[in-house]
Amino acid sequence: MSFDAQKLFELLPAIHRIRDAELAKSLGLERGPLEELVAVLAEQIDVAEESLDQLYDDLFVETCADWIVPYIGDLIGYHSLHNVVAKVASPRAEVAHTIALRRRKGTALVLEQLARDVTAWDARVVEYFQRINTTQYMNHIRPHNLQSPDLRKSEALEWIGTGFETANRTINVRRVESLGRHNIPNIGLHLWRIKAYPRSQTPAYRAGPHRYFINPLGYDAPLYNHPQAEDDISHLAEPDNVPLPLSRRRMHRYLERYVAQRPSVGEPLDNPTPSVVLRVDGVMIERDKIRVCNLSDEGATWANMPPSSGNYAIDPALGRVALPADVNDPTDVRLTWYEGFSTDVGGGEYERGESLPTPLEGTQLVRVPDDHSTLAAALLDISGDGVIEITDNSRYSESLEINVVANGHVEIRAMNNRRPVLELAGMIIRGDSNSSCTLNGLLMSGAPMVIPDELGNALSQLHILHTTLVPGIALNANGSPQHSGEASIESALTGLKIQITRSIIGAVRTHARSQVDAEDSFIDANMPENVAFAAADGEASGAELSLVACTVVGKVHASEFSLVSNSILFSALASGDSWISPVRVVRKQAGCVRFSWLPFNSIVPARYRCQPDSLQAAQSIVPHFTSLHYGTAAYGQLSSSTADQIVRGADDESEMGAFHHLYASQRETNLHIRLAEYLRVGMSAGIFLRIVREYRL
Repeated sequence: MSFDAQKLFELLPAIHRIRDAELAKSLGLERGPLEELVAVLAEQIDVAEESLDQLYDDLFVETCADWIVPYIGDLIGYHSLHNVVAKVASPRAEVAHTIALRRRKGTALVLEQLARDVTAWDARVVEYFQRINTTQYMNHIRPHNLQSPDLRKSEALEWIGTGFETANRTINVRRVESLGRHNIPNIGLHLWRIKAYPRSQTPAYRAGPHRYFINPLGYDAPLYNHPQAEDDISHLAEPDNVPLPLSRRRMHRYLERYVAQRPSVGEPLDNPTPSVVLRVDGVMIERDKIRVCNLSDEGATWANMPPSSGNYAIDPALGRVALPADVNDPTDVRLTWYEGFSTDVGGGEYERGESLPTPLEGTQLVRVPDDHSTLAAALLDISGDGVIEITDNSRYSESLEINVVANGHVEIRAMNNRRPVLELAGMIIRGDSNSSCTLNGLLMSGAPMVIPDELGNALSQLHILHTTLVPGIALNANGSPQHSGEASIESALTGLKIQITRSIIGAVRTHARSQVDAEDSFIDANMPENVAFAAADGEASGAELSLVACTVVGKVHASEFSLVSNSILFSALASGDSWISPVRVVRKQAGCVRFSWLPFNSIVPARYRCQPDSLQAAQSIVPHFTSLHYGTAAYGQLSSSTADQIVRGADDESEMGAFHHLYASQRETNLHIRLAEYLRVGMSAGIFLRIVREYRL
């Protein structure tokens, strides 16, 4: 029953209410003392009623408060994992599944669900005893158990070496912990560290007549499928349930899985969660007009260009689209597709609402393209103090000059779950005294960001968060940087403080009497021998530098390290290099370097538990990356061959570098702990972190 003050007061005898009203009138009060008392009682009854409702909710693991979950788990004998990190995965799902998992204890289905619950990564379990070559028993012939794969089945050949392989192998007697696989007691848990991020209605990049790159930066990038959630524990993961690059053959054969179509006008799509949606001039191209083919380079054009037949060609392996010859060109070509990446860094269609506070009262908010079609016009409108919010994923090709008034703040940001592309001809930021500028959620290419040392420029702070300043300024069609090693940020201003959070940027050039603080970010000069951080000339010392859980690719020369923690400074000297050390600071008596990897011959303050810790260890303890090529799905990701001193070398035993916040080592440790409870006697389980393969069949 719900109580409010008025209902409760009306339950009192009328004589008391009349006298209370007379007393209120005589005292000049809006309400009498009795009514005030009843209002207090009603408020406390509401509190008690809410508490009773919460007590009822706390009886169920789906609705209970977070602190109740361990107590419900204790009732069914669930034991919490060691070193559980709340940001990785809540134990709520695992507690909810515990009884169902125990009923199927030891089966592949349980192990797969367990891996998903504990690590929050997509998983596939393989019982390798089923994939061993065996002599056939004539009374029990198994036609699928072949000694060699059928070379006519291209789909099965595509999965060789993956968790979906159906080919049989000769026995491998190594333990699965030593990467042995095909043996009777071995079970493999294949985990995907890559996620498929949506890119909604992004503008394609025109490569030539009727030819478009799907990626708005204009380079070849494979399309990923949209992983479908599994509704039933009795179902082992299939390729459509995990994030994988789309091959040409697979997309062609199962086109209805990845591309939608309307049965008739006005009806909903027959596939509500397509992986690819093509729109030309705002009109969605139906599935029956799409052909999947190889659009590789062929001289000055592409192979297999569609004729004037109304068909549109898509190459998912290269990420290309070709229009029929009879379609007007250039035209507005947009696609919804999925891109592979490891985590929420550099901007994208992921949740970042915490970084988008409501503008303060009196602050002007201008939306693009709703209020203005260009950013330059929006900057004129706010007159050096306000917020510009981009509400779509379009490309904005402009030259920007940001001038912030005294005590003002200019913020250019993408709306939550958006990532617009800024194709810049130039970008200059200036400000009067006590002024600041923020860039949030943007993908920027084409030109560096310049903060000039001009008379009157007194910009005090620049904040870059959830933003990508393409390393190498822009990318070629093959994905290589156009200007390898060139700076993304050029600041000649003294006293400026630059904050970089959850971002990917190229090299940085700053004045020695300024400050740069970076967290959970990449500073990438494209090669370890290039200069990642220094003064404007690329030789002298740059600003005071702080790195917390960052990956730096390239040489570093800073005036001071205020703090370097849980980071990787992947630097090297080139042959005949004029630098005396790949990483050096001027003031070695100040600052702190802790729990990080940097070259052993670096000239830095005293190290604390850094790697390598000796000249001998420097030969073996080196970070190995799956990819250091920006634009690839596994960019910046440490490979499984990296030494444990790096993979578990941070101050909380997570990995060093920009992906520290993923707590990958804790996820693996927790899974090993839980496997000991659910594995059958005599069985052994190995964890295989899947490396991205770009299928082009």
